[in-house]
Amino acid sequence: MDVPLWLALIVVGALGIKLIRPPWWLVAVILLGGYLLADSVLAPAIDTAIN
Repeated sequence: MDVPLWLALIVVGALGIKLIRPPWWLVAVILLGGYLLADSVLAPAIDTAIN
């Protein structure tokens, strides 16, 4: 099952905000950092570690 990255980020962000209630700036930093890491040269290493 292939889930688009933007959809996964929205779901994770919404669940994190609902369950943990962190500050909004922290949510934005984490989501932006995850999005940038997914398009970086580290993406294959992260993919290997996850799988």
